[in-house]
Amino acid sequence: MLGRAIMIVTVLVLGMAPATAIATPQDVSATHAYIRANYAFTRATEAKVKIAQTNVESLNRKLAQQCPNVGVGSPQNDESQHLSYEVVVALWSVTYGTDAGAIKKFVASVKRLHWSSPKLARIAQSYASGLHELATLQMPDICDDVLAWKATGFKTVPAVTAALDRRVEAIETKTIPSSLLAPYVQPADRGILARTTRLEAKLQRTETVVGFNDWDLVLETLGLNQ
Repeated sequence: MLGRAIMIVTVLVLGMAPATAIATPQDVSATHAYIRANYAFTRATEAKVKIAQTNVESLNRKLAQQCPNVGVGSPQNDESQHLSYEVVVALWSVTYGTDAGAIKKFVASVKRLHWSSPKLARIAQSYASGLHELATLQMPDICDDVLAWKATGFKTVPAVTAALDRRVEAIETKTIPSSLLAPYVQPADRGILARTTRLEAKLQRTETVVGFNDWDLVLETLGLNQ
């Protein structure tokens, strides 16, 4: 579950509402729907942690059969970082793909929401769009890309690898900051917001360790330097 370890670094925390904020019915309604949708998404992700991990292990076994140690002898430099990042993308393809159903529901809910604050609305839509992009990532052809890099004497990574890295690095998946949500949070949603915060923190702690270990294991399988 590296994807959520790397990409969910901003979590919802209860904060003080700006004194000048005016809560319109639309803002309150959209905030309520967002909080509920994000909670459902986070719970669904937690429920599939073990499934996602099984899928990651399956990917590593597949690579071990198809191209074990294909990158042996590769240097540790700027070029190698592109292939290391491609491994991250492969892991995201697996983990976010495992959560694709929950992400689809979340995106469908958030895309319909509107706030009077352009900033808040922009963050919400960017978050939903980013999750959609990650959930629909195509698995990169790591074996062929490492072989292509090796064919150049490990001097130049394939153009497709560099392009993939740039595209995925540009994806934004930040949750809405509490300072923007706080003026519109209903009392009944405060407990859900707090539970979501705890779930996200728990996932982040777990996935930071597990995700790094998965990445390191795949790099070892491929014989790539970090």
